[in-house]
Amino acid sequence: MSDWVNDRTLRDHAPTAAGTWRVVVPVKGGPGAKSRLRAPDGVDRVVLARALALDTVTAAVEAVGRDHVVVVTSDPDVVAAVRGFGARTLPDPDEGLNGAVRAGLAAVPSGHPAAVLLGDVPALRAADLRTALATADGYEGWFVPDAEGTGTVLLGAREATSLRPRFGSGSAARHEADGHVRLDLALERLRRDVDDAASLGEALRLGVGPSTAALLAHLIGL
Repeated sequence: MSDWVNDRTLRDHAPTAAGTWRVVVPVKGGPGAKSRLRAPDGVDRVVLARALALDTVTAAVEAVGRDHVVVVTSDPDVVAAVRGFGARTLPDPDEGLNGAVRAGLAAVPSGHPAAVLLGDVPALRAADLRTALATADGYEGWFVPDAEGTGTVLLGAREATSLRPRFGSGSAARHEADGHVRLDLALERLRRDVDDAASLGEALRLGVGPSTAALLAHLIGL
């Protein structure tokens, strides 16, 4: 956790149950998905990006409940899969990552805490997300940086309307400058997003979810 905490970032309230949180997951599908990621030989990058996203959404649904997860995407295969296990989907407005996040946050009912989870953390487990939300509970606004400490994998606030998504390269510094408390949590699975071959290898070492594991079974000895 950041070594500074402004008292004004904290609220005196009863702990929030995990199922009270709304979680928004933006998923970019199609040819532009995970453009920096070189997929292993014999694996289609678009299919791999979809598997990463589905494992992320699966963990989120298990953590907070299917009715409390909103996936913003225009990938019809992601839409079909996500709806298959009960999560809500919204079309991507085609305004970039932050535009997709804003569309998802606009669907969160007033008065509910909200978190934005990027759709490329395939090693995530429900317990990791619950731990992060429990730790963040009480802060007006907060974020969890990626494993490198410069990006953001999870951004949240007590009120969805107070969130100002600033995702992209170097987003951790921007979110912190906006007043969100930085939470450097010891949750490797949550913080390991996948953008390139090296980070994919680290996620595989940690243990990925079923969709990614099935696609890359030949690499992990399944």
